[in-house]
Amino acid sequence: MKIYDWPTGPYPARVRIALAEKALQSRVQFVSINLRKGEHKTPEFRAKNYSGTLPVLELEDGTFIAECTAITEYLDGLDGVPTLTGGTPREKGVIHMMSKRAELELLDAISVYFHHATPGLGPDVEIYQNAEWGFRQRDKALKGMHYFDGVLNRQPFVAGEAFSMADITVIGGLIFAGLVELPVPAECEALQAWYARTQERPSVKNRVTMSEPTEASV
Repeated sequence: MKIYDWPTGPYPARVRIALAEKALQSRVQFVSINLRKGEHKTPEFRAKNYSGTLPVLELEDGTFIAECTAITEYLDGLDGVPTLTGGTPREKGVIHMMSKRAELELLDAISVYFHHATPGLGPDVEIYQNAEWGFRQRDKALKGMHYFDGVLNRQPFVAGEAFSMADITVIGGLIFAGLVELPVPAECEALQAWYARTQERPSVKNRVTMSEPTEASV
């Protein structure tokens, strides 16, 4: 399998963490796509992923799977023992609900802020910007942080009692928040404590270095 991504990207981080949680790093080859140069928007890359976004998983039969949730679902099911996306209908429903909320209320909101209200990836890539919309989404992300702080005040993980795809999505959001220098509010103590704990997981700690040549194989 191949993973097309950018090592430090917050969306690629989601799939990298999932790969490590499932111990699948040795089964993938990483192909770096330079976001700053806009390589993800070229016709060649769009032939792989119409949306022009990262990451993308290429299977051995030539199938391309984009979107982090879809990729994680595929990877989690390879061994027949899903640990990230839920094993029962209830678990699946809650995990997918919370992961989607993390996308809408946090990760995607920060992405809009980055692309519209900051220099983003630079003038060659950011062809259209709407700063007002970007700042609105920044404020939405801050509200999202308060929401997840409340969730984590009641339970150890985002979707309940176990680490899951929902946690990975929130981690992606906070990675992005760090990149755009949008700090978690001081009063969100439960969210901050949870994030500190997740940083100790090898899958999170080693997400950038896992694509080094010695750790990936064709």
